[in-house]
Amino acid sequence: MTKTVLCYGDSLTWGYDAETIGRHDYKNRWPSVLQAALGGDARIIAEGLNGRTTAFDDHLADCDRNGARILPTILQTHAPLDLVILLLGTNDMKPVVAGSAFAACQGISRLVRLIRNHAWPFEFDGPEILIVAPPAIRATGNVPFAASFPGGIEESSKLATLYRDLADELGCGFFDGNSVAKTTPIDGIHLDAENTRALGRGLESIVRMMLGI
Repeated sequence: MTKTVLCYGDSLTWGYDAETIGRHDYKNRWPSVLQAALGGDARIIAEGLNGRTTAFDDHLADCDRNGARILPTILQTHAPLDLVILLLGTNDMKPVVAGSAFAACQGISRLVRLIRNHAWPFEFDGPEILIVAPPAIRATGNVPFAASFPGGIEESSKLATLYRDLADELGCGFFDGNSVAKTTPIDGIHLDAENTRALGRGLESIVRMMLGI
């Protein structure tokens, strides 16, 4: 039976292209690359939203960016699920949102609890969970982005260690996005086409292992 994977993330999952201030071609987004790598063994659902946080409010958009508030509805929409990939935390680095890696780690913990305790329809078993640390923020000459993430370079560099420890504690899978991808200096936050493709390719092995395919 084909496995179903939900990719729950922010603009890195949506496919924001800092060079064009648009969206990467569908084939270049990391969920699409992962889908191609897995072929017919799994169905990938890309659920990315620009500005999405782990579990914090951000009222600077005409949508709800609080990942914890929206997640239960999305879980119910796409059930049954075999795996949920959580790739969030960069936007938590904004001081107006949370401003620390520790807060983002708490937010990821909240999302894991929501998945584990969800009232799945029709007695479906809950999915496996894979926590992915986003590639760290880097220095940029983009003034608006740099101003939005003061202290973000140092704080985001802590995410991988914190997320790895959290995954061990909660019995989740873990993947460090820094091991295969780097953010673009154009804005210090996002991934160019090469790096978002690399993230999709890098995730194939652990996703196959967690799905047993």
